[in-house]
Amino acid sequence: MLSDDAANHVGRVMRMQVGQEVLLFDGSDAEFPAVISTASKKNVEVDIQCRNENSIESPLNIHLGQVISRGEKMEFTIQKSVELGVMTITPLISERCGVKLNAERFEKKLSQWQKIVVAACEQCGRNVIPEIRPVMKLEDWCAEEYDGLKLNLHPRANYSINTLPEPVTKVRLLIGPEGGLSAEEISMTEQYKFDEILLGPRVLRTETTAMTAITALQVRFGDLG
Repeated sequence: MLSDDAANHVGRVMRMQVGQEVLLFDGSDAEFPAVISTASKKNVEVDIQCRNENSIESPLNIHLGQVISRGEKMEFTIQKSVELGVMTITPLISERCGVKLNAERFEKKLSQWQKIVVAACEQCGRNVIPEIRPVMKLEDWCAEEYDGLKLNLHPRANYSINTLPEPVTKVRLLIGPEGGLSAEEISMTEQYKFDEILLGPRVLRTETTAMTAITALQVRFGDLG
């Protein structure tokens, strides 16, 4: 039997019927072709035909640290970063973060964001579900031990993604808020060995910055292009 969310999507949204084929995944890097055996608006049961190993994960492991943006911008960033192959997402609180919520509200947001991650996987065909971590303070995230490349985008940096040394297999990518990181926060990221890089001559919105940087990294080191 499918989960409530999956059954709702198949039964109510797609209005699929008994005998139709579906492709399932469980986060184990495999796909499961199945046939619907019973279907209603609330419950859907399927007969799994087989298990197929089919990894479409990028060779580049990207951990996105995104300072929480207002409204639908954060949801957009999460959705598109999953489509582009990000493996881990950590929502961050910074000095200029425009979202002020209590712990309970953030827990509800986290549940909502997790559903967006799963839906994005369904849409793009990923069968490994990226991790979306609990909300953290910016400095706590920056201070975590990490054995990959650490990048902070900055419009006045001297280096670009194209000038990064090869090979790169793991990247921790920091994207600041709408108002940017403060001077103190930028100094703090330098203390934790983040390299500043430049995307181009124009200042981008936070949601545009995330998508552009992830795409550029995947073209250079991952599986795009």
